[in-house]
Amino acid sequence: MGDIKDLSHKDAIKKMKELAEDIRICMFCTKTEKIPFDTRPMGTQQVDEEGNFWFFSASDSDKNSEIKQDEDVQLLYSKPSDSHFLSIAGKATISKDKKKIDELWNKLAEAWFKDGKDDPRLTVICVRPSEAHYWDTKNGKMISLLKIAISAISGKQMDGGIEGELKI
Repeated sequence: MGDIKDLSHKDAIKKMKELAEDIRICMFCTKTEKIPFDTRPMGTQQVDEEGNFWFFSASDSDKNSEIKQDEDVQLLYSKPSDSHFLSIAGKATISKDKKKIDELWNKLAEAWFKDGKDDPRLTVICVRPSEAHYWDTKNGKMISLLKIAISAISGKQMDGGIEGELKI
């Protein structure tokens, strides 16, 4: 059993930013009122200073259409190799904010938008978290692996995890 360490405000935003920017790709879920959700991998472009998550998306995508019908979304980040996990529930908004597009634009985005920053289909999605939870290691990857090995040999249960609510 791990420790519980809830974080709030700046500490919560720092933890979300740290995990999301390390993992980069999340499963972006829409239609969250039904199971299974409509889910697809999405690359996180930014977690800003207010804790908002930013993504590029095409205006004609199913995802944009689904957000227009229901703004509730779920973001699921997972990096098992480092025992880093993050779950975000929030509200998504879609815009064509040219300033934000310019700020976030990168060479990799050209793979999806052939006309670059001027592609008429290019939109940005902002997800404002309403609930968040994380799972992490107390001591980092190497110490955690060592503790798991010792636990397997000794038969004693390992206590290497930490988790908590992230309140913005």
